[in-house]
Amino acid sequence: MNMTPWHSQRSLDDFFSTINRALVKRPNHEHSSSSDWSPAVDIVENEQNFQIKAELPEVNKDDIKVNIENNILSFSGERHSEHEDKKNHRIERSYGSFSRSFSLPDNVDETAIKAESKNGMLYLTLPKKAAVEKTTNIEIH
Repeated sequence: MNMTPWHSQRSLDDFFSTINRALVKRPNHEHSSSSDWSPAVDIVENEQNFQIKAELPEVNKDDIKVNIENNILSFSGERHSEHEDKKNHRIERSYGSFSRSFSLPDNVDETAIKAESKNGMLYLTLPKKAAVEKTTNIEIH
């Protein structure tokens, strides 16, 4: 009987690679359908505004669209693959289209929202409306 040496690291790598392929969809080209990946997002609030920060590495600002419709803020775009004419050994980052949407709180001033793309991040600043103190006197009959 021949004994085959067991290489624990290689076996673990093979095991996790198999599990990863079975459980996780990882598109590796631009020709995938609808939303192929979803950028990580942080939403923070202070006294003056809400800020949404989205990780969009290697996404050109011209490939990002931001809009508001029916009180829903959405941003979408595409990250293009750079690997099409190369021999790929491993591709773990996702490429293709993305889309994220968020319901806006009632106190956001939609006309003053600002967007900036910088260093692989999309920054959306959503200023709050000034609080209006409204007092109504009701006459007693």
